[in-house]
Amino acid sequence: MTRLAVELANTGTLNQHGELVAAFFAEHEITPPPDGDYGELPDLVRTALAQSVDGAAPDAVHRLLRDYPPDMHLSNHDGLDNWHIHFSRNGTPAKRWAGQLIAAKLALVAAGDPSVTLGRCAAAGCGNYFVDQSRNRTRRFCSNACASRTTVAAYRARTSKSSSK
Repeated sequence: MTRLAVELANTGTLNQHGELVAAFFAEHEITPPPDGDYGELPDLVRTALAQSVDGAAPDAVHRLLRDYPPDMHLSNHDGLDNWHIHFSRNGTPAKRWAGQLIAAKLALVAAGDPSVTLGRCAAAGCGNYFVDQSRNRTRRFCSNACASRTTVAAYRARTSKSSSK
């Protein structure tokens, strides 16, 4: 899930109390690290996202694949004969599980997966990454707060120019 990669890169950890992470951890029998420490993984993922967004060579994805090789297999954990691909085994330690899953997903992105578009926030001073799920894939900001802050700053700049004439 690329949203996990983005959360890890932006915050340095995975919020075990957040809806997305809590559901994944419970479903896959993952015990989060007690201190929320994922070691060097957040920095490596941040570099991989930057390379992807900037169109650079995916060196960090290669390192993720080397350091956290995915354990690709079919799973039917929901019991509904709904087979799907997993990239890590249930019950794997959290850092390894996240690394394997993120390595596989970012490798697919680097290979040109058309279903995923990544971006970096255009708001001054932000730089957070996001998964662009907008219809036309033209999102520019990581959140409404960043978009609003940028809009207000632009409005104020225009207003101050016109009032100084």
